Amino acid sequence: MIDPLFWLGLSILLVATSLTAVLVAAIPALQELARAARSAEKFFDTLSRELPPTLNAIRTTGLEITDLTDDVSEGVKSASQVVKQVDQSLDGARKQAQNMQVGTRSIFVGVKTAWKTFTRQKPARRTVERLPINETSPLTLREREALRQENRRSKTEPYRTNDTYDEASNWETDFENEDFVSKPTASDDWYEQE
Repeated sequence: MIDPLFWLGLSILLVATSLTAVLVAAIPALQELARAARSAEKFFDTLSRELPPTLNAIRTTGLEITDLTDDVSEGVKSASQVVKQVDQSLDGARKQAQNMQVGTRSIFVGVKTAWKTFTRQKPARRTVERLPINETSPLTLREREALRQENRRSKTEPYRTNDTYDEASNWETDFENEDFVSKPTASDDWYEQE
């Protein structure tokens, strides 16, 4: 009987010794757990104090970023409108410049033409002495030919600006003094038949 009690006492002693060894070994671990718990408590206190303002700052930063994005988009829209207005004003200025160029050319051409007109020497006009209607005599063949030659000259040759009245009258007298013999043509026959 001693044997079972011995083994029972021995087993209880071994259990107590092992529990004591476990407790001795667990004391530093428990101390570390306590320190960790205190650190966690301090961390959670810090989080509870610092987290709401940080979240508020993050929220306000997000709102400010949204506002800035809206402002930038409005600025881009206004810049595009300004660019469109500048483009339209440039088109208008280009059209006005073209109109002014055309107007300037027109004025320049008009002034140049007016200057040429005013500075041009006017040809001397011949005064034509006309007979009253009842005193006119029928034209002879030579007079008709002279008028025809004069009409041809006025159509084909330009008038000279240096001719004066005296030169023109000398030309007519020189023409009458020449011996002018013309061959009859079909048009002369037609004139004679009238």
